[in-house]
Amino acid sequence: MQEPEKFDMEKTICPHCGSRMLKWRVPPDSTWGVPYQYVCFNDECEYFIKHWKYMLENYRQRASFRHRYNPFNGETGPLPVWSFSAMKSSIIKDEESA
Repeated sequence: MQEPEKFDMEKTICPHCGSRMLKWRVPPDSTWGVPYQYVCFNDECEYFIKHWKYMLENYRQRASFRHRYNPFNGETGPLPVWSFSAMKSSIIKDEESA
């Protein structure tokens, strides 16, 4: 897969923990309309960790968010997750993206 024209390599670094974000395959039934995004899968990221408590206290939900970057339009934001392993099975390995 080729990177889109608006791709900003700096945005593939999580602004919350400094980890390199991984290319993640968007579910085919999503409304994003892009084949992939970059997501921070660092389980120790402060953004991911603090939202477990926030979601439980404010919404009584056992869920959190991971930071994501859409390289097709430059948008960044949350990716809702329900467990530490949620969405990890859709990480695109280097061989797949070539």
